[in-house]
Amino acid sequence: MTVSTAYPADTEGVCVVTVDRPPVNALPVQGWYDLADAVRAAGRDPEVRCVVLAAAGRGFNAGVDIKELQRDPGAGSLIGVNRGCAEAFEAVYACEVPVVAAVQGFCLGGGVGLVGNADAIVASEDAVFGLPELDRGALGAATHLARLVPQHLMRTLYYTARTVTAAELLAHGSVWRVVPANELLDAALELAAEIARKDGHLLRLAKAALNGIDPVDVRRSYRYEQGFTFEASLAGTADRVRSAFDKETGP
Repeated sequence: MTVSTAYPADTEGVCVVTVDRPPVNALPVQGWYDLADAVRAAGRDPEVRCVVLAAAGRGFNAGVDIKELQRDPGAGSLIGVNRGCAEAFEAVYACEVPVVAAVQGFCLGGGVGLVGNADAIVASEDAVFGLPELDRGALGAATHLARLVPQHLMRTLYYTARTVTAAELLAHGSVWRVVPANELLDAALELAAEIARKDGHLLRLAKAALNGIDPVDVRRSYRYEQGFTFEASLAGTADRVRSAFDKETGP
């Protein structure tokens, strides 16, 4: 199962939404929509006061399923994944209650889109965050990386496709805690439980209020970025860059 939902018995008011798609949690078109649906359903549940977004395996999320795009000779899969990513990112951002992201291992591409729209991040010591988009013939999610690091660092990371560690994000104040990998879920649930002890109605009002004062409309900003991703694909640039990258990295 790609996306599952659980309600820990010992953590009242918390829902855990988990992505599990081996080997690297790279999601196909339908997976992004399934994730969006799960997060929205959790947020609409009147008994839920905080959502934990987690992932199984050695990494949180490696972005989109590139192989699905490569199998499609047309633009249908690209359009689908663009819309699916936008829906999933929006679902996290607009979730009626706070969302805590529990991040281990790699958090790349679409993974940054998810955690950049979360309300809080707890990360394992081995977690790394980045946008390898320019190496993959794509663009996007700078909107969300800009919510994690200062502007000039965001640009440097974007242009170079380098990653930043959880410890570095902790220093920037965008990660709440960094813990050993075997303590990650417990640490995320601890924060979620603290949030969930607040009044549910007030939490929903607080989430709406905080979103309302954001200086950037994240959905519109991300969709603007996606237009350039589509342009790169139509121009043939995406395939050329991706093919060159595949040759460099090997099978």
